[in-house]
Amino acid sequence: MNLSFAHERLLAIMAHPDDCELLCAGTLARAKADNAAIGICVMCAGDKGISAGSAAGGLADQRRAEAQSAADLLGAQLFWFASPDGELMDTIDQRRKLVEIYRRFDPTLVIAHDPADYHPDHRAASALAEAASWFASSRGHVTETQATAAPPALWFADTINMTGFVPEFYIDVTDHMDTKKRMLESHKSQLQRSGDKDFAPLADLMLRQSQTRGAQAGVTAAEVFRTHHAFKRLRAW
Repeated sequence: MNLSFAHERLLAIMAHPDDCELLCAGTLARAKADNAAIGICVMCAGDKGISAGSAAGGLADQRRAEAQSAADLLGAQLFWFASPDGELMDTIDQRRKLVEIYRRFDPTLVIAHDPADYHPDHRAASALAEAASWFASSRGHVTETQATAAPPALWFADTINMTGFVPEFYIDVTDHMDTKKRMLESHKSQLQRSGDKDFAPLADLMLRQSQTRGAQAGVTAAEVFRTHHAFKRLRAW
């Protein structure tokens, strides 16, 4: 089976500025090659991802610039949600803000964190992404932009380090690993944390995960996903 993303509009809703590169950038690059429209929504400012011996001042601005550089490599539209790290929650105000982003981009497919991923910000981003994907098409939920015609399809991405995630399907991203790597290289503030004892080396983690998922599917590199199993939310592909 050769899945085509032609005519789709993909929006990745990820917690931190480097999460897209770790979990779904290869799929976004493959979709871009199919002429799909690509958006990346970064929910947290990354203001607390400080390397050992560094000061926190200006980190959020640096991480936003890094995220923009990565999005530019892909030709994606960047949406900066700007919640401080550790303060992202499924509240009505945060839902409304994300609903407006959905309506501005009008995605046909949303990629979100798995609801059981390891990090509290990941789990909060997943809950918000799921709720907003439904309410974006509800005319009763009023924001600046009018409601979308229908809810988008929703895929949950792999967990960091593949912990506890059972894939439903695999996307071959072998031909797009160079883009995925270059996007990750944009996040210099985080790559320099590779020696910190409380932090995983991101480049090694990304390559290992892509290659392991690829080996499971008989290709060089893959990314994996699950569909949203809810009434009225399943889609045929």
